[in-house]
Formats: sequence, structure tokens, C-alpha cells
Amino acid sequence: MLGANSKPLEQRIFGRPAAWLVKHHVRANTVTVVGVLAQCAVALTLFPFGYLWQGAVVLSVVVTTDALDGTMARLAGTASKWGAFLDSTLDRLADAAIIAGLTIYLAREGYTGGVIAGVAALAAGAIVPYTRARAEALGYQASVGIAERTDRLIVVLVAAFVTGLGLSPVVLTVALAVLAAASFVTVGQRAATVYRQARAESAGQSEPAACDPAAAELATPPGAGADLASGPPAGGDHPAPPAAVEEVDSSVEGP
Repeated sequence: MLGANSKPLEQRIFGRPAAWLVKHHVRANTVTVVGVLAQCAVALTLFPFGYLWQGAVVLSVVVTTDALDGTMARLAGTASKWGAFLDSTLDRLADAAIIAGLTIYLAREGYTGGVIAGVAALAAGAIVPYTRARAEALGYQASVGIAERTDRLIVVLVAAFVTGLGLSPVVLTVALAVLAAASFVTVGQRAATVYRQARAESAGQSEPAACDPAAAELATPPGAGADLASGPPAGGDHPAPPAAVEEVDSSVEGP
């Protein structure tokens, strides 16, 4: 939800840093790769060993590179399909590292429910972007949902921060469970959206076929026209009465 409305805010916040980096010939893709490597390193070295609030603070700063690289690409005019693919793919890696780090922490603390919630969040986090990518590959739109990447990061980082300050790990467990549930709801929303588009597309394709003369001709049983044109079968000792012959002829020739 938040990610869809954040572009103007990103431009105001990251416009000047992005312009400075572009001026010094730093590539947007370089920022993407460095930022994701930093996120993975922080998530997998701080979170598993209980440095929760520290990791949450550092990650809150590092994840801004996800907005910075996009602003740089627009300013430099280097936005490309490859850059979009690289950014989206590496974002999934960073998300998985964050949730995995927190799940390892909960496992070390003995919270089985937290581990289950973390695994569910990992699975759902992988399915959410796949549904959109697959829908767009088929020509549909599926950019709906209540759990976009920005929303998921806010939930999990806030939960990690407050847990690190002394709250029970149950808070983190609940946050991961909510994250997993919201992600599965998003999958359902996107599936429903694609289903409606597919139904509308199928209806639009079948309607012209129903009005197509060629389709109607194909639907006519073979030989039906020939039977009318040829009239009653010849032969036999009892030909049709003249009145019946005239009636058949008039039906063929029309008014």
C-alpha cells in the first residue's frame, strides 16, 4: 500500500544524493548490488545473535538504497529492463535474508511458534512477487495487495526493534505471523484480479465468434443446404403430388 504512493516522497528525499552520485559517475546498478549485499550481511550477522534493535536501525538506513538506485536511474536516463529485473530479483534475496535472520534468532531462543511463523513468512514472501511477475508475463495486471515490500519491511523491522529493546520475542512471532497472513491475502487478491481479467478476456473473444457468419456456416450440419436445394428424392412408383412439389419449390426460391 505504501510503496505505490511513495514515488514523490522518494524524489524529494533522495533527489540530491542521487544527483551527486550520478555526477560522480556512480551507476544505479552498482548501488543496487552494494545495498543488497549490505542488507544480507547485516541481517545474517546481527539478527541471529540477538542484536535486534541494532540490526533494525542499520537496515532502516541501508534499505534506502532501494529507492536511491531508482532515482539515480531516472535522473541519468539509464532506466532499463535489465536494471528493473536486477533490482526486483535482489530485493527478494534481501527480504529472505532479513526474515531468515529473525527466524534463526527465534530458533536459538526456543520459540517454535516463531520458527513456524518465520518459515510461513518466507514462503509467502516468495509467492507474492511471483504472482505479479507471472500475471504480467501473461499480459495481465496484478499490482494489488495489502502486503507490498515497503509494508512488509516496516512491520518486520519495527517488531525487531521493539523486541531488541526488551519486549518478549512473542511480539516478533506475532509480527511474522501477521506478515505471513497478509502476504497470503495479497496472493489471493492478485489471483482474483487475474481471474477477473481472464474471464473478461474470454468473454470478449467468444462474443465476436457468435456473430461471425463463417462460424455460423461451420455450425450448419453438412448436406443440409443440399437437401433443400435438391428437393425430394427422385425415383419410386409414387411421385410427390404436384401441390407438394410446388410447396418445396416455393420454399427454396423464397418470396
